[in-house]
Amino acid sequence: MNNRFGGFGGGGNMQAMMRQAQKMQQDALKAKEELEESIFDGSASGGLVQVQINGKFEMLSVKIDSSIVDPDDVEMIEDMVVAAFNDAKSKADKMKESKLGAFGGLI
Repeated sequence: MNNRFGGFGGGGNMQAMMRQAQKMQQDALKAKEELEESIFDGSASGGLVQVQINGKFEMLSVKIDSSIVDPDDVEMIEDMVVAAFNDAKSKADKMKESKLGAFGGLI
């Protein structure tokens, strides 16, 4: 007996698998949207520099405590901004893996 559905049983089983795949894709897209709308806070030097990014890794704000502003050492502030951004991005990456890791390459 020749099974045209490649071992997946009858057409009903194939339809059920397609529905399941569509649901997984919808769930993955919903998780991606939730991630993109999330806000992540990052900080450096004990909170003297703070940044906020969204799930698309777009920077939304930067706050720098005036006590660290030294016109002769701007490079230090620049480094702290980068560190704070990387802290926020790390948090976003962890949430992304948590929410989307199970979906593999669906999105």
